[in-house]
Amino acid sequence: MYRCASTRFMFAASMSRPRLLPEKNFPTYAYLPGKNPHPVRNPLGHSYQSEPAIVAVGDALNSNVFRWGVDLFNHGYYWEAHEAWEPLWHAAKQNTERRQLFKGLILLAASGVKIREGKRIAAARHASRAAALFRHLVGLPSRFFEDALGMTPAALAVYAETATTSPAVLREPMLNKPEPVFDFILAPKSESVE
Repeated sequence: MYRCASTRFMFAASMSRPRLLPEKNFPTYAYLPGKNPHPVRNPLGHSYQSEPAIVAVGDALNSNVFRWGVDLFNHGYYWEAHEAWEPLWHAAKQNTERRQLFKGLILLAASGVKIREGKRIAAARHASRAAALFRHLVGLPSRFFEDALGMTPAALAVYAETATTSPAVLREPMLNKPEPVFDFILAPKSESVE
């Protein structure tokens, strides 16, 4: 469990972590480099030979691909969330704001992996880069981003920076169930999904 020294944030274990796509099964493990088989490259990996998702950039924030990444992130599957969001980032080449949002989410997920690995400097670097990208979105018409994230990009930037300033105390995860290290959740508004 991620324990934050500040009382401004709730403990991850006490926070309800709803599922957006409960019909999808989580991977059999949350990948950590050097601890588990590589999910895509190793024949024993949980996503070996799976096909990457293809989504049109205009539909990306309303897509089940995006929502699956949110489910993975909220439940501690950070490497897998990164992989879910990466095709959306690639598709957003012509849309700078969405590209920044997806890159920020990918970096935040990478920070989660580094926190779990105990690599605080790398975690802080990724989280700081994510926060900077989220801050670039401040001042833009952000209602669509707010609906997709459940918070403003500015609030997400603060969460990203705060996540690595307090020491993480991680318990051994339950069998095949990772423990989230962030004490916030992304909560897309369900009515914004087609």
